[in-house]
Amino acid sequence: MKLPSRSKSYMIPEYSLTGDLLSFLTCNLQYRYQNKGTLPPSKPVQRWFGEFIHGVLEEAYLQWKYNQTQFPWDWKEDIRPIEDLIDLRLQVRGLYPHDEDLFFSILNQPDEELTIDDLNEHDHKKLASARAEKAINIWGEHLFPLIDSSELLIKGVRTMPNYDENISRSNYYGINGVVDVLTSMKINKSLEQSNLDNFNNKIIAFLKKDSDFRKRIAEYEEGDDYEIIIDYKGMKRPPIKMNDSKAEDKWETHKQQILTYSWLRSKQEDAKPIIAGIIFYLNELVPSKEDLVLIKDELNDGLTDVGYEWQRDVELIENWQEEDKAPELSDEFKIARSIRIINVNEDEKEEALKKFDSVVADIENSLIKEIKGCKIQDAWKADSDERTCSACDFKTFCKNNSVKTKDFKIP
Repeated sequence: MKLPSRSKSYMIPEYSLTGDLLSFLTCNLQYRYQNKGTLPPSKPVQRWFGEFIHGVLEEAYLQWKYNQTQFPWDWKEDIRPIEDLIDLRLQVRGLYPHDEDLFFSILNQPDEELTIDDLNEHDHKKLASARAEKAINIWGEHLFPLIDSSELLIKGVRTMPNYDENISRSNYYGINGVVDVLTSMKINKSLEQSNLDNFNNKIIAFLKKDSDFRKRIAEYEEGDDYEIIIDYKGMKRPPIKMNDSKAEDKWETHKQQILTYSWLRSKQEDAKPIIAGIIFYLNELVPSKEDLVLIKDELNDGLTDVGYEWQRDVELIENWQEEDKAPELSDEFKIARSIRIINVNEDEKEEALKKFDSVVADIENSLIKEIKGCKIQDAWKADSDERTCSACDFKTFCKNNSVKTKDFKIP
């Protein structure tokens, strides 16, 4: 009796919007080592802060939902315990902050007899804590009442670009992403009211001022439900144009991310029309000196879309020198720079999906080259900006790095 041979296993490659798309666009080779080679960065500070601020806002929303704590929240009593909780969760995963970013967890110092009362104003001013406090007290009051669901996992399947049955790994690929916040509201053409009790909502006020959003609203009937996708970014507002051709165009990439999220969400049964997306750039609420240097350059070079109307703030930034104390910028300036509205339409959504297909095609191309025996550095392109290369763990042996390492010595 002849036994049939076992069929070849069928696997659909799956790609994440942030873990794959954004990482690959930053640097192909770095993506190969960190994501495919599971070699995490030795100093994942940016990753730590991104996950920290997402975790803090998610936990703050849950506490607000069940306790209805009134705003503003007290940092020591209401916010610091949340920071402690999220910090410990990240430490379990091997993610630690710099000393200047966050007061070290009290619960992680069993030999020290410390209590919450030992925290002082200096600890509050540490960068990550200051940003967490501002994010909750500036946006929490307006954002939390709008939330329909948070940390929503969405998935979809697309045809593999450039499929060849003799070469390609699969004829389909999967996309997955996590929507930080999904809001659900009713269409009101006047936008003078909403389905909320609080008519002084800052987020709705920004939507009212956006002409593209008002046009989009006009396409629907009064009283129809619609959704808005909201994403947090632990970074400053990116420039609208890039001076460095090697640098990833984060302004456009973030727009593509929202548009792709909207496509994924539209494939779910309970989805309502998605009219817009909102990105919160939370570093703008408490900019570091490095952020201020970049903001100053962007204002001078016409590379930003928000800020020029606040003349006093612009003058403070232009007159500020890096060795000086950070200028006291107005809340209005910082709030306006921290929010970005992205309108969703079908043509731009299709264009974003084609770009995602193109990135997947490039990743699959490199993977197939490596499977066929091509060396890693020949299969994966390394061509990023100087800032990315200077922080990269692989710069000492990368052939195409932007940072000179001739003085590097093995200790």
